[in-house]
Amino acid sequence: MSIEIKMLDCPETVELTVGMGEIMVAESPYALRCIGVGSCVAVALYDKAAAIGGLAHIMLPQIAKSSDKSSPARYGDMAVAMMVNEMQERDVSICNLKAKIFGGANMFSNIISPDSTMNIGQRNISAVREELIKHDIEIVVEDVGGHVGRSVLFDMRDGSVVVKTTNVGEKNY
Repeated sequence: MSIEIKMLDCPETVELTVGMGEIMVAESPYALRCIGVGSCVAVALYDKAAAIGGLAHIMLPQIAKSSDKSSPARYGDMAVAMMVNEMQERDVSICNLKAKIFGGANMFSNIISPDSTMNIGQRNISAVREELIKHDIEIVVEDVGGHVGRSVLFDMRDGSVVVKTTNVGEKNY
């Protein structure tokens, strides 16, 4: 699922929420946010020259390993490719894209070891990294892993990202 957003002559940032398993592509002056990114991974792609970006709120690593294929944007291996395609349709050159990834926490670290196959957060991070490598997109920022959830705000005006966590506070990327 994707949405094209365009707005002319708006001096203020307009914030839109990208829900779990969704993708959104927008341009300045929009900001895209993901709330409650626990084991999920938020992937921000940005073309600085065009001031166009996309945000995916990925829930699961691979569509091939799922019995429910009704919402492909939920899966790391599909969501990145879908977002890249959406951006290319808006004349964004893939060689201009940079990635920032957030999330992939082990929300049940008291019962699931970090290296367990049950650690969905780590599997999501790996799937996203693999897909970005396939598209030759450089990851310029990572705030992944750990055991706390995050909220992400991605500003199309400059490609900056603000990440908020309950325990750590706010970080700017």
